[in-house]
Amino acid sequence: MPFNYDWWFGPPRLEQTTEARRRCALAHFPGLRPDLAEGDPNFRAFFDRLEVRTILYLRDGFSYEVKDLILRSNTVSLMFECMPADEAYRVGAFVVTVPFEDIVRIEMYAVHPDEKPDDAPSIKGFAGAQPPPGRMDERMRARDPRERESPLDEDRI
Repeated sequence: MPFNYDWWFGPPRLEQTTEARRRCALAHFPGLRPDLAEGDPNFRAFFDRLEVRTILYLRDGFSYEVKDLILRSNTVSLMFECMPADEAYRVGAFVVTVPFEDIVRIEMYAVHPDEKPDDAPSIKGFAGAQPPPGRMDERMRARDPRERESPLDEDRI
């Protein structure tokens, strides 16, 4: 499925957002028949307050939470403001541009503001790609000054 300009700014994104909200509301009101739920005033009030988070996954393994889409005339890439995962970076704004062809999956997470978990799922955002396993661990571990990596290190101790 191509997540192209038409997907983001046409009916498909709205359909997925609406479906995520509908399913969240139905889960909250399990006694309602899905085909009649829209007519229930409590269902409608709950549905109307639902918030939707959009998580975008790229071919290179990065993932982003879309804070706000930026409409522009270019139809080969998507520009959006990213919601940083790290609280320290939320004082600024990250604007990201990605080619539509690099988008491999999109997730919509609907939640009512009164039912948000305290521990929200961590969306890696611009920090989504991780170094190969082991490499960072080896660089980060404390080294014993008596430990030698090579014969050249002997002179430094």
